[in-house]
Amino acid sequence: MRTLFVLLSLSVLVCANIELPDNFQADFIQKITNTKAKVIEYKGKVLFSNGKLFKWRYIEPTKKEVCTDGSELLVVDHDLEQVSTYRIAKGMDIAKILSKAELYSNNVYVAEYEHKKYTIQLHHEKLHSIAYFDDLDNKVQIVFTHMKYGRGDLAKKEMRCDYPKAYDMIRG
Repeated sequence: MRTLFVLLSLSVLVCANIELPDNFQADFIQKITNTKAKVIEYKGKVLFSNGKLFKWRYIEPTKKEVCTDGSELLVVDHDLEQVSTYRIAKGMDIAKILSKAELYSNNVYVAEYEHKKYTIQLHHEKLHSIAYFDDLDNKVQIVFTHMKYGRGDLAKKEMRCDYPKAYDMIRG
């Protein structure tokens, strides 16, 4: 879950020469590599809108949706038929991370924020990947493909995590 907090608080349109849109939609591959070199790979789609709203739709290896507004996280696990809600006490602020980003090499930026180092890569002036080590020393890399930048907010309906009323509800 910590990986999802990387992109929670996107609120500035231009930081460190990295232009960010009002909204974006993309496919993603999220790889988490632990200290024993075991890799877990997730695939899905992500939507971002309104400076703080994210919706992650995991397709493989499990069907799950994760929605956040920067202060609350809603996780809908369709395989388990379960919904979990969490208050976010301290998410990572991507706007602050990007404001500290410095060009390292062609289209690669490095930022240090709250004792963590982030590597941000652009492709054709659009966000391509973000990599960092989480609190458990796992290497986390999120690669975005088919990135579509847009103006204005996405429809609220698109940003919601919907689920059947029969799902179990867990409040964290």
